Amino acid sequence: MTEEKLVRRFLRTHRSLETSVFRVLTNKLNNKKKFSKWVPHLLTDEQKKSSVNFSRNFLRRFQNEQNDFLSRIITGDETWVYSWDPETKRQSAEWRDFDEPRPEKVRRKQGALKVMHMIFFYMNGVILRWPVPIGTTINAQYYKKVLQDKLRPAIRKKRPGLLESGILFHHDNAPVHTVRQ
Repeated sequence: MTEEKLVRRFLRTHRSLETSVFRVLTNKLNNKKKFSKWVPHLLTDEQKKSSVNFSRNFLRRFQNEQNDFLSRIITGDETWVYSWDPETKRQSAEWRDFDEPRPEKVRRKQGALKVMHMIFFYMNGVILRWPVPIGTTINAQYYKKVLQDKLRPAIRKKRPGLLESGILFHHDNAPVHTVRQ
């Protein structure tokens, strides 16, 4: 029998002890059980500063152009989609002081299978979610092909006229997107 099972069995037979421990943690020590807040990744200070500058530029443009500006933005990014995540929200909970923030945890547990997805969306929802075939490298040539063969037709279908009026394409800062061809 594992240590955890022994503790649970002991606590089941000694409910008053469990209640006492809970009271001490919450009332006397002013602790609260807080669940981790999932974040896609932890950013460096330089990445945070770059995001702030980018956001300020977008805000200036919005103040000048209003909804015409927002309706032309298409945002794209890639993300790994894993087949499972072994740690649940409940398993990540920790006892903390009442005024302490929730712990942050990077959500990148490798599962048995993972698939890269390229996702493009605009102000009203997703335009394209493209699963990258396993074993495919996303280089400038592949990225250009997805933009031309997958994203362009999806934009024509979901946002007729946008290609002619001009797209403001916003993407992450991965090196592959800065390559010129």
